[in-house]
Amino acid sequence: MSDNDDVPFNRNFPLKPGIVEEVRPGVRRVLCNNPSPFTFTGTVSYIVGRGNVAIIDPGPDDEAHAAALLDAVRGETVSHIFVTHTHRDHSPNTARIKQATGAPVYAEGPHRASRPRFESEKHNPESGVDRDFAPDVNLAHGDVVEGDGWRLEAVATPGHTANHLAFAWPERKFNFVGDHVMGWSTSIVAPPDGSMIDYMDSLDRLAAREEDLYFSGHGPEIPDGQRFVRFLIRHRKAREASILHRLAKGETDIPTMVRAIYIGIDPRLTTAAGYSVLAHLEDLVARGVVATEGDPVITGTYRMANA
Repeated sequence: MSDNDDVPFNRNFPLKPGIVEEVRPGVRRVLCNNPSPFTFTGTVSYIVGRGNVAIIDPGPDDEAHAAALLDAVRGETVSHIFVTHTHRDHSPNTARIKQATGAPVYAEGPHRASRPRFESEKHNPESGVDRDFAPDVNLAHGDVVEGDGWRLEAVATPGHTANHLAFAWPERKFNFVGDHVMGWSTSIVAPPDGSMIDYMDSLDRLAAREEDLYFSGHGPEIPDGQRFVRFLIRHRKAREASILHRLAKGETDIPTMVRAIYIGIDPRLTTAAGYSVLAHLEDLVARGVVATEGDPVITGTYRMANA
């Protein structure tokens, strides 16, 4: 199969909530029962190592999921808790796991937007953020944390959120990629919380790395991860081309672009699709390809810069 062949999304993920599954030696996963159009079958938490272990992404504010995670590591010591980012389906349960285990929490930092909010922005697209979260240890790109039989390297992957980290295990060629790369669907990039400019740069960063098996925040593991990332880059560039194709017909607004580009979309995802289009438009306006009056916002109208 060549690199230019399309990579299909994989929606086959039979894992049931609360069940611990060893997906590879040294990597276990537990699914939270929080399915939705945004979370697929739910948030996946990971347990790294044996005996003295790390937990990655304790999940949403969910007592049953915390109990399932703690049950999965009964008789073991949780030495570290890692959090990829501060959306409410990933970080709020951290407090429960920390209280039960005493393990320190490692993450990039508290939640923050990718850019300041514009005065003209009325609506907050990201009500699902965890503003109470603060790590014990702030990690920067390239920082390495070692445990008993495992070693995780922080990989800065902003875009879905400004503080998003992936955690690579270079010796095993594994990467815990959070919501930056998902096998079942594209990630949502919703300004001002997210940034398409950052997101594309982060995809390039992952594509240049050696890890080739990705463990995602939702859905199944992703084999041949670098090739999948290259597919995502092509997919995003094709979405940008669709936006430019529509703008070539004349000035228009985001709802019109969504109707033209996202044929047959689940109506519950229409708002998210609009913010994804806005993320692309922010990038295009910054590059001088597209123009708008005032700031690039969800309610704006857009045209080709040379029109």
